[in-house]
Amino acid sequence: MVIVLEKGIRDDDKQRIRTFLEKNSLRVNEIAGDEETIFGAVGKVGIDPREVEILPGVQRVIPISKPYKMASREFKRENSVVNVRGVKIGGSRVSVIAGPCAVESREQMLESAARVAESGAVMLRGGAYKPRTSPYAFQGMGEEGVKILREAGDAWGLPVVTEIVSSEHIPAMRDYVDVYQIGARNMQNFELLKKVGALAKPVILKRGLSATIEEWLMAAEYLLASGTEDVILCERGIRTYEKATRNTLDLSAIPVLRSLTHLPIIVDPSHAVGVRDKVPPMALAAIAAGADGLIVEVHPCPDCALSDGAQSLYPEQFEKMMRDIEVLAPVVGKAVSRRTLATAAKPAQTASAVKKSKLDGQAICAYAGGRGAYAEEAIIRYFDGDAQTLPTSNFREVINAVLDGKAGFGMLPIENSLAGSVYENYDNLARYEDIEVVAEVTLRIQHSLLALPGASLEGITSVYSHPQGLAQCDDFLSRFPQWKHIETESTSLAAEIVAASGDPTRAAIASETSGRVNRLESLKSGIETNPRNYTRFVIIARSGEIVCETPNCASVIFTVNNEPGALHTALGLFMKHGLNLIKLESRPVQGEPWRYRFYADVTLPQGVGESVVSGERLKMALAEMGKIDQDKGIVQGVRVLGLYNSKEIL
Repeated sequence: MVIVLEKGIRDDDKQRIRTFLEKNSLRVNEIAGDEETIFGAVGKVGIDPREVEILPGVQRVIPISKPYKMASREFKRENSVVNVRGVKIGGSRVSVIAGPCAVESREQMLESAARVAESGAVMLRGGAYKPRTSPYAFQGMGEEGVKILREAGDAWGLPVVTEIVSSEHIPAMRDYVDVYQIGARNMQNFELLKKVGALAKPVILKRGLSATIEEWLMAAEYLLASGTEDVILCERGIRTYEKATRNTLDLSAIPVLRSLTHLPIIVDPSHAVGVRDKVPPMALAAIAAGADGLIVEVHPCPDCALSDGAQSLYPEQFEKMMRDIEVLAPVVGKAVSRRTLATAAKPAQTASAVKKSKLDGQAICAYAGGRGAYAEEAIIRYFDGDAQTLPTSNFREVINAVLDGKAGFGMLPIENSLAGSVYENYDNLARYEDIEVVAEVTLRIQHSLLALPGASLEGITSVYSHPQGLAQCDDFLSRFPQWKHIETESTSLAAEIVAASGDPTRAAIASETSGRVNRLESLKSGIETNPRNYTRFVIIARSGEIVCETPNCASVIFTVNNEPGALHTALGLFMKHGLNLIKLESRPVQGEPWRYRFYADVTLPQGVGESVVSGERLKMALAEMGKIDQDKGIVQGVRVLGLYNSKEIL
């Protein structure tokens, strides 16, 4: 059963409930969430839920009807996310594990790790102990193979996954393996499941060759009941009468599992189909069906492989497949996970670390555009010149630079006082769960009309700029209706195009800094429609790396059902808890017509202790939203984008 505890429950009441359950031979697991704290009680002996419901501190009791208790959706409503040294599997991410079927040599594994990491894999797989149908086939390198796998993973910052076939191998694997894999043949090896579960490490549990979904979930229950909290289900195809492929990939299992369990679900298309050319299309189909990730076999020379060469992808095939997944993921509302330069968990930093976090002696902050872009100016001013700027082509590349570890921070424009919101970045903040807002800065924007030396206003025929730049100078441009307006990805790129063209009839709307960088002259400065032209930027970092101790702002997102009063109910909670709602934005939810996601910016009062109190107020408001989600289904998907400080730069 699931016992939901009252908010603010006293410690002695909580201990009294635990003692009562344990005396009735029930194992108790405490799960403390953002919205509520629950006890999950499982065991062989059942008791009347009413006996528990009357205990002080109990809000309600939810019986679990499924034979698998801890794996069931009743036990945990939210989808679980497994964190492996910073790599998260589950949620709105697509995480790809890749590598050869077997560890064959040190050189082979180092090359494999390099190729899959460069293409986008976030974890490295490789078998050290290989259970094979034939006793004469290659059986793996054993303990030496485990050590080689660890070395290759560390070289590229990849956690490692390998199959365990016997509990006798635990001592040789314990210090080297991040995720244990239980193969299809061992799915119902219950003694092995109990011993691996007791290690309390993440486990990938593959579906048995002819196992039903319930049998599969019961095997997961063995792992959870034995001690591990992190189980990842892996669909790898089942045995049917069809012989065209090695197995039959049961993609229907993904949506079925999603309704039955909170556990993450990945797919192994390599073992499912057994034919290299059929792996990429089935991988894409798995993502479309809702899988949280893939585990794929990739070998630098499949024709030379000692195990499963026919189903192993060439590195070039894997790279193309990853590019295709990048395109598909947003369609199903997900983002592809990125590896970092250092995947080991790092202690959280304070807000002052936003300015002090360094890489090679200096902070690196990515931005969209070229040299002289307004975002670069915001970086220079915010970090007081103590930051290295990293230009990228677009906003998504800024985020990827942060996720990949190429930059510690990213600078993204979110709103302009004249042209309005930058909707692309609102969508990006919602899509990428592994980034968060750690600071905000407002920069005054002063536009200039830039052209080649010797050019004149009378000779200009076309003007280049970002759509926001053109919109912000609408009054000035209206005086020259004959000019052709050409949109570019950034104002700095507009300046670069004009400089490279050598054409005195072209002009760019950009900053004077861009003009100096590109050796252009300012034909007219201060051409923005309103001198009070400001752009609000947010600074992003990887989630959990920066902690703001005294925030004055918060940003949250949530969705509401399409029914009378739903949005009013949600917004009323901010007022109820004394929070100042200063901005509300709505964006359509991808793939769900006529459903919208709401973005709310909230200011938190300052003063001695005020920010701490306001942070608690925000938590209480969001907790109530979560309760509405559970009880009435009005509000869903509540997420804090960041608690941070706002700074204005004139």
